[in-house]
Amino acid sequence: MDHNEKKELDLERHVMKKYLSILDVVMEDIFKMPVATTEASEKSKSGYQKIFPEEPEDTKKCKYNGVDKSETVIDNNETDPLNNEVSSQPDIVIPPDGGWGWLVVLASFMCNLIVDGTIFSFATFLPKIVDEFNADAANVTLVGSLMSGFYLIAGPFVSAIANRYGFRSVVIFGSLSSAAAFALCYFATSVTYLCVFYGLIGGIGFGFIYAPSIIILGFYFERWRGLATGIAVCGSGIGTFVYAPMTEVLITNFGWRGAMLCHAALILLCAVCGILYRPLKAMKIDSATEPLNKPEPEFKVPVVAQQKMEAAMRMMKRGSDAGSVIDHQSSIPRLLGVNNNSVYPRVSDVYHTICVPNGTVTSKQTPHLAWTRERSKTEGKLQISHLHKLKRMRSVDKPCEVTRPLYREDIFFNQSLKRLPQYTSQTSVEYNLSVTRAPTKNDIEEERTHKCMLCPEAFRRVLATMLDLSLFQSPTFIVLAVGGFFTMMGFFVPYMFLAERAKSANIENAIWLVSSIGIANTVGRMFYGLITSLPKADALIITNIALTVGGLATIFSGLSLSREFQFTYCIIFGLATSSFAAIRSVVVVDLLGLEKLTNAFGLLLLFQGIAAIIGAPLAGTFMKATGSFDACFYFSGGLILFSAILCYPLNWINAWEKRRHLDTKSSLV
Repeated sequence: MDHNEKKELDLERHVMKKYLSILDVVMEDIFKMPVATTEASEKSKSGYQKIFPEEPEDTKKCKYNGVDKSETVIDNNETDPLNNEVSSQPDIVIPPDGGWGWLVVLASFMCNLIVDGTIFSFATFLPKIVDEFNADAANVTLVGSLMSGFYLIAGPFVSAIANRYGFRSVVIFGSLSSAAAFALCYFATSVTYLCVFYGLIGGIGFGFIYAPSIIILGFYFERWRGLATGIAVCGSGIGTFVYAPMTEVLITNFGWRGAMLCHAALILLCAVCGILYRPLKAMKIDSATEPLNKPEPEFKVPVVAQQKMEAAMRMMKRGSDAGSVIDHQSSIPRLLGVNNNSVYPRVSDVYHTICVPNGTVTSKQTPHLAWTRERSKTEGKLQISHLHKLKRMRSVDKPCEVTRPLYREDIFFNQSLKRLPQYTSQTSVEYNLSVTRAPTKNDIEEERTHKCMLCPEAFRRVLATMLDLSLFQSPTFIVLAVGGFFTMMGFFVPYMFLAERAKSANIENAIWLVSSIGIANTVGRMFYGLITSLPKADALIITNIALTVGGLATIFSGLSLSREFQFTYCIIFGLATSSFAAIRSVVVVDLLGLEKLTNAFGLLLLFQGIAAIIGAPLAGTFMKATGSFDACFYFSGGLILFSAILCYPLNWINAWEKRRHLDTKSSLV
């Protein structure tokens, strides 16, 4: 055991002793009390009042056998006035891991194929638009860059909208809006016109298609999530392979304006795919006491004591979370009037909230989590059984109003869940309870009464989580975000200029170079997904090595303009850069923890979107200044290589940050 491990173990022991002493004081006062009313308990001056001097004021009323009684409520953020009470009977969604889910995978595959295929095939329009409007190539590349950037930038906002209104309606809206934008490009009169309709509106519309098509896989799959995601995202590579030559054929036969109309028609297919994104039924957690042969003695606990005892346990749990490196609220949640999702209790915490008649609780009503999930080999149906029969779950007849997919901490994790210790150390139901944040009563009320449709809490809460700037207090995240920014600046450049450079060297069928990147990208995604499923695989090192190879290959891609050399470069580039998208979520979880995944992904999407917008136009400017396509590839390869070099020390930075956090925590104790 090294010095840091010993220090951390000593700290955990110290914290445990501290909270055990608190609970001892609370329990001692409880058992010393006579059977008392809530009023008497409020007036009593006991030991726990010295530890928790401030009396909680948020006791609520609930119906208990037809009579209004006091109910304890989890105060999940005792110091934050923005926080709302959580629902005392939360609903969770158990991923079906099959069945209709495979149709969802097919629909997601098609959406990825159409969206990414369209984005990566813009280079085929480039020379035609330059000729028609007599425009500068660097300015025309901005049209495609805007689309590439805004479909990423829209990600956090689209995710928040989908959390409230569902995947189906969001994808259909995105399909209709982007198809309309492409159709209107038929009447384009300038490059600026194309920037607005093709780049801005079309890009945002693609964001409405792309984000839900990725997120929904985490909602439908648990055991087979890695496989399902791998199949779906292969649509990106297949789309790149198919769309580039297809678009060239369409332009040859119908002109670039007619090709835009054909693309609009194909985008409408995403609306059909979106119809397959049906909501899942929720499981509601109900109380059910087990009949006992002999009655157990009932002891009465004041509501205030019960609340404070639960608060102490939650404080201890939150203080020991491994991923809790950043705990401060930033201005974004304050601006939106809601908390970051991480300060709301998990459903497993709310599960322990007890409705207390007359301010008392009996020992028989104490809840336990002891669930198992069994898979029937003959029918393949999900069967949920419980061991202690103290709780039960029932399926809601229609999709419940509180099935909020973005309240799951693992929703953006696109690899096998077996890599997560939270998954391997618990049963399936326990895991789902532990990674799902509870909705508030206000959230549920807005859904039932259809109030606040413009900016509901379900939207604001996810946006506050994904755009919470407090994560920038982490040096690890800053380096990761800057590295991702430079990677994305160089990523789209080869797609934009590869075919034109090959045509200038008289290479026949140059457009197939882009297609070969697509095939290599597909193979690479499957390869990296398989590698990172190994227990000791370091996703960060794998990504850094792959990007180093991709950056160097791009820098030296102009050594020879022979057909064979260029196809070899394209295969290497496709294999190398596929690591960036395939295992990015694994890198984030390894470095920052599962709890920070949603927050990190939201900010990373913004960074990458901005980088995508400025990357290709900058490369075009270099090409114009030097008069050579090679300058674009030096620029692109240099950025990708620099991003890899920047991230090589991340494991050491992360270890230093954790030691610093540990020292800070120990000094506070």
